[in-house]
Amino acid sequence: MKTTLSTFALATAFSAAPSFADTAETGTISTPVSQEAPTAWQPEDGDQIVFNVLRKGKEFGTHKVTFDVESNDSFTARSDVELKAGLGPITVFKYELDATETWKNGKLVALKGRTNDDGDDEFVEAGVNGDNLAIEGSAYSGNAPLGIIPSSHWNIQQAFSRQILSTETGELLDTNVEKIGRDTLTIGGEEVEATHYRLQSDLTVDLWYDDQSRWVKLGFEARGQQIDYVLTQLY
Repeated sequence: MKTTLSTFALATAFSAAPSFADTAETGTISTPVSQEAPTAWQPEDGDQIVFNVLRKGKEFGTHKVTFDVESNDSFTARSDVELKAGLGPITVFKYELDATETWKNGKLVALKGRTNDDGDDEFVEAGVNGDNLAIEGSAYSGNAPLGIIPSSHWNIQQAFSRQILSTETGELLDTNVEKIGRDTLTIGGEEVEATHYRLQSDLTVDLWYDDQSRWVKLGFEARGQQIDYVLTQLY
């Protein structure tokens, strides 16, 4: 169950194709986010996004994102994912991810991540180098365009990007995204209107964001098994 989208080894064009900048000669996208992308949700200090993760409807683990806001234009986002499947007392699959993003003035300026994907260790470290983001990772070392969105899902601009940065391996992932439509979700007993997007890369992932650009749901299928993210409460 190996993928590179950082939610249990996560993981077509828009119905109306968004406006992207031209692809550079290096093959990377000089402006990775569409001009049509909405403003990302802005956290307050101590905010947490907490999902219970279900595999075929049964408990599988948790995915948390915790925010430490230093000022109006500077914060960190730490993703902590712990997933485990077993047969009785025997663990047959384990996945752990710990990744910290540093944001300044609306852009990712640093990333450090470590992943244990069922015994396979992956890593990524990135920081600003001039007009680029310099990356050292287990799957890619080199530059990425400044402004690229990481694959941690909490930022709605991921759904308006043709290239994202893996928080597992540092790989630059080309994506296609389809806007599916509107859904009404029930979260903590409260009905929430959300927009459903389908992101295709090495895995097809369904993502939902509400009208405040908050990440409120995720689902995908791997090896015939349905994985669902259930938000514990609105944040």
